Amino acid sequence: MGDDNIAHRRVRTNGVWLHVAEKGKGPLVLLIHGFPELWSTWKYQINRLAEQGYHLVAPDMRGYGDSDSPPDPASYTVFHVVGDLIGLLDDLQEEQLISFFTFLRTTTEFYDASYQAFVVGHDWGAEVAWHLCLLRPDRVKALVNLGVPYRPPAPVKPVSLLTKLFGEGFYISQFQEKGRAEKSFSRYDNLTIMKKFLLVNGPDILAAPPGVEIIDFLEIPSSLPPWITEEELQFSASKYDKSGFTGALNYYRAMDLNWELLGPWKGAKIRVPTKLIVGDKDAGFRSFGTKDYIEGEEFRSIVPDIEVVVIEGHHFIQLERAEQVTDEIISFFGNRSLV
Repeated sequence: MGDDNIAHRRVRTNGVWLHVAEKGKGPLVLLIHGFPELWSTWKYQINRLAEQGYHLVAPDMRGYGDSDSPPDPASYTVFHVVGDLIGLLDDLQEEQLISFFTFLRTTTEFYDASYQAFVVGHDWGAEVAWHLCLLRPDRVKALVNLGVPYRPPAPVKPVSLLTKLFGEGFYISQFQEKGRAEKSFSRYDNLTIMKKFLLVNGPDILAAPPGVEIIDFLEIPSSLPPWITEEELQFSASKYDKSGFTGALNYYRAMDLNWELLGPWKGAKIRVPTKLIVGDKDAGFRSFGTKDYIEGEEFRSIVPDIEVVVIEGHHFIQLERAEQVTDEIISFFGNRSLV
């Protein structure tokens, strides 16, 4: 897959190596992908925003692609992945300072813990971005999240609650047991797995019938939509050929641990200026009470500075509606670039 002059490097942060894709100069925009994606899900946004005068940085998150993939689910809490991003921001700040102050012996006296980025997240990346704003709002100038609203922690652990509501066949429930999903995935080549998940064709509540694995339940589309190519899918599949899926699945396996660790932030608000873009046909929008929630007062009380935009589209809206989503990002960040 051509890189359109996108640069690639690895950054050591928070005990792991992250692969990052990078392009452009100007205000920093950090792009955070979800499941089962890679940095390349943002390729349209990278090229378009670079043309608009932004510096785009899109990592493969820990567990994905060419980044390190610790085997233990306990290494995938929001504290770990937010820590990865803070370290990445620190590295980017150092690179910037070196370029401007190469005549100085060190850059430590110029270190600024408030070095900020514009942030865009999708799916699990949106969840990570919400918690980046919750835990380190000083590092985020503004946020655009796609598909996933911020929800405060439930009164009970999320996995048991979701299993009680949607059954043992619910995909998150099936992902919990170490090795189970990996074993079921192994019956398919990774290109097929990419097609099953990225082009998902199933009910709004993604739950398999009793005794059926979720990967077997998902259908293989008969043809590709116009917004993705066989080459792009094969690129992602080739990365999973090397990394496997355990790292990506570990985000789900850390959900209950996140619930425990985030107790001190109960009742905290997200105060970063935010735009939430949701596809009207996204299964997550049509289920879990999401539509009513993001249109109601509770969401706005938790995220006071929020703009909600519902557009035509499904879950992978940054691909399906690439131009429209990017226009929304540019307009939102552009209004804040000079603030």
